[in-house]
Amino acid sequence: MSKKIERKLPEGIKAALVDMDGVLYDSMPFHANAWHQLFLELGVINSNPEEYYLYEGMTGADTIGMILKRELNRDTTPEERKALYAKKSEKFKNCGEKKMMPGASEMLEALKEKGLNTILVTGSAQSSLLDGIDIDYPGFFPKERRVTALDVNHGKPHPEPYLRGLEKAGVSPQEAIVIENAPLGVRSGKASGCFTIAVTTGPIPASEFEKEGADLIFPDMKTFAQWLKTI
Repeated sequence: MSKKIERKLPEGIKAALVDMDGVLYDSMPFHANAWHQLFLELGVINSNPEEYYLYEGMTGADTIGMILKRELNRDTTPEERKALYAKKSEKFKNCGEKKMMPGASEMLEALKEKGLNTILVTGSAQSSLLDGIDIDYPGFFPKERRVTALDVNHGKPHPEPYLRGLEKAGVSPQEAIVIENAPLGVRSGKASGCFTIAVTTGPIPASEFEKEGADLIFPDMKTFAQWLKTI
C-alpha cells in the first residue's frame, strides 16, 4: 500500500464535496465518446476520446471554446456554445445506460457513518444523470446540496465550484474534503483550500494527480470505500 493511502484525513472534517462523473457514475467513457463525435462532425480530426478525460470538470461551453479555438482557430459565441453543448448532451444521452460506479454507494455510507454532509459538485449540467441522483443515491444529494455547471461562472479548474460547495455545506475549507477523479477537479479542489482525494477510475495515470497535488490517491472507488471504513 502506498504512502498516499496510508495517510489519515485531517481532524475536524464535517463535509465531503463529491464529483459526479467518474465518481458516482461510470459515465466518463460516454462523455468522452460524445465529445469526440461532436468535434469530428465539426472538422476536428486531431483528437481521440481519451483526450476528453483531461477536460472533465470544465463547463461544456469552456471545452467547446477551447477545442475550436485550438484546432480550428475560431472563436465561438455563447449562443453557439449553448447549441453545440445541446448536441453533445443528446449524443451522451444516446450512448446508453450509465451505470453507478462500483463502490460509490459504499463510499457514501461510510461518509455518512462518520457524520459528514455530502455535497455534489459537478462541472456537468447533464440532466440525464442529475435527474437520477435521488433514485440512485437517495438522501445524499438533495437539490439544495448540489453545485452544477448551471450554478457557476467559472468551471473547474477554477476554485469557484468547490467554493460554492463549501458555502452550501456551511463549512470552511479546513472542514471539508474533495473527492475527484479528474486532474482539473483536483486542481480546483486544492485551489479552494480543501484536502483533496483522487480516485483513478479512468485512464489517466496516478502521476497526473500527483502533479496536481492530490493529498490521497486511490486506484478505484471500492478501495477508497474500504479504506474509509478503517479510519
